[in-house]
Amino acid sequence: MAKIKFCGLSQVQDIEYANKCLPDYIGFVFAKSKRNVTPQDAITLRKRLSPSIQAVGVFVNADINKITTIADSNTIDLIQLHGNEDLEYIQSLKSKTKLPIIKAIQVQTTADILTASVLPVDYILLDTYSKGQYGGIGKQFDWSLIPKLSIPFFLAGGINCNNISQALKTHAFCLDCSSSLEANGHKDYKRMLEIKHKIDEYNI
Repeated sequence: MAKIKFCGLSQVQDIEYANKCLPDYIGFVFAKSKRNVTPQDAITLRKRLSPSIQAVGVFVNADINKITTIADSNTIDLIQLHGNEDLEYIQSLKSKTKLPIIKAIQVQTTADILTASVLPVDYILLDTYSKGQYGGIGKQFDWSLIPKLSIPFFLAGGINCNNISQALKTHAFCLDCSSSLEANGHKDYKRMLEIKHKIDEYNI
């Protein structure tokens, strides 16, 4: 069963769309981004979110205390680290929260993926490399670089209705979409529903 995550939800309307589409996960971006939310925004949005959808908090090189404060507020169900967080950082975070951790990496080589796959996290997320940026650029990387992995992984980077069938062939645990769900800079219900239908068809 493939899962789907709609990332970068920041408006009440986005949550309403998600509640109609019912993805497995949605993402609140707490890092600097055009899609970012404040902790208070996230609390408000989470209250409107269907209880069947899990919320992921996306952080980039954040202060660990900031993450644990948000985690303790019951706003998020999983933590996504999308920066340069190293083993020491991850171990420190794990000592302060029981929430599952997703570690994102920007893929340039298969070795990058293998290195990340042995980190003490629950999932890894494979995203497109872009110098000076941390995700959300809407570009696909070379998925043939992905080796057989024992750790479940999220796949991100330019996933849309045209390549979703190819993305599913990677055996990703979850496909992570953000910019492909948008029109004119805002989440678009039709695009969200179209991608969710593709996942549902695959899972039949």
